[in-house]
Amino acid sequence: MKIALISEHASPLAIAGGVDSGGQNIYVAHVARQLHRAGHQVDVFTRRDRSLLPLVSDMDGVRVIHVPAGPPSQLPKERLLPYMNEFADFLIGFFRQEREPYQLMHANFFMSGLVALKVKRALGVPVVTTFHALGRVRRIHQGKDDGFPDERFAIEDELVRDSDAIVAECPQDEADLIELYRAEPARIEIVPCGFDVDELQRVNRNQARDQLGWPRNEFVVLQLGRLVERKGIDNVIRGVGLLRRAHGVNARLYIVGGNSEAPNEIATPEIARLRGIARREQVEAHTVFVGRRGRAHLSRFYSAADVFVTTPWYEPFGITPVEAMACGTPVIGADVGGIRYSVCDGETGWLVPPRDPAALAARLAQLQADPALARRMGKAGAARARAGFTWQGVAQSLEQIYRRVAKLPQRQRAGDTAQVEAPRSAVGGAFG
Repeated sequence: MKIALISEHASPLAIAGGVDSGGQNIYVAHVARQLHRAGHQVDVFTRRDRSLLPLVSDMDGVRVIHVPAGPPSQLPKERLLPYMNEFADFLIGFFRQEREPYQLMHANFFMSGLVALKVKRALGVPVVTTFHALGRVRRIHQGKDDGFPDERFAIEDELVRDSDAIVAECPQDEADLIELYRAEPARIEIVPCGFDVDELQRVNRNQARDQLGWPRNEFVVLQLGRLVERKGIDNVIRGVGLLRRAHGVNARLYIVGGNSEAPNEIATPEIARLRGIARREQVEAHTVFVGRRGRAHLSRFYSAADVFVTTPWYEPFGITPVEAMACGTPVIGADVGGIRYSVCDGETGWLVPPRDPAALAARLAQLQADPALARRMGKAGAARARAGFTWQGVAQSLEQIYRRVAKLPQRQRAGDTAQVEAPRSAVGGAFG
């Protein structure tokens, strides 16, 4: 197949960890690479956000097309909607100039979906949509802090109605689409996010700590991802504060992420707010802001930690818990969205309420007091990640959807069935 992946604000070439650079960037990059390895021709269309970018870049055989839409500078995604007509017009012209037609578009996020629908109406190319986050869900949790205009809701309604297929990333995502958008259940497929087995693997903990310069004799809590308020990092800091004061655990928190390699309050203003919370919680000396790190280093960070913690207010999927599990590290996550789907409570870690530092501290103390339990949870998490959450399996599941939507014969290869079925089985089958 010739496939167009559209991702207006999330370039697969960006380094994850910034305010607008996270799970969607990782998703698009890995899906594109896996589809290319499976023999498909894959082009990714993303907005040009720097003036010196070429029109086309190569990413391991995948073409990344930097679409001229709006100023060639970095802008918050909340300000990009006015440039989507320009984006769509470029795609229509680009598609028409290609020697071979595109058989399918996979739109990522609602603005990419808006672009894809305009292209579909002009050229008849079918559309598969992954929302990654839903506007009505975001508004429930962020309220007046949601920077997107209300017209997002009407665009999403249109996408739910007119997309040829919708990819939900977890059962909660599917339920929200049905309840809040009246989506037809028959047109929704659950396909989770994943991890790359070649990229993320277990490293000996002491070796990883020595390489990072971390102490061997402290209980290490890791938070890794975008530094934005909804991720609940303040809750993790408060939880670690209670862990030290109320439970007497010598704990240290490492926070990886931000807009620069070195932690910088100017480049990442959220760091200043979080440092203030750490100061009030009396854990400033035990809270280390690491800065942003490339993906080649992540196995070391995940493996060095005793536990990975992520307690966002809401989370459409959440790739970092799966990555931590892949490295054999137990996960304590908020009982929301995709984390509720990927983390098996009591088996691969624990689920706790968001914004409840006391509940988090109690689970952290329990894990610290029982190293054998922590090892069992880490081992179970690694097995679960490999059984149902690899990018190869994700791409194979998407390929089946693409072929059906494009009305092409389904391709079967040795081992395909198990890989394709694994993500869906996590809803209530093998993983319960």
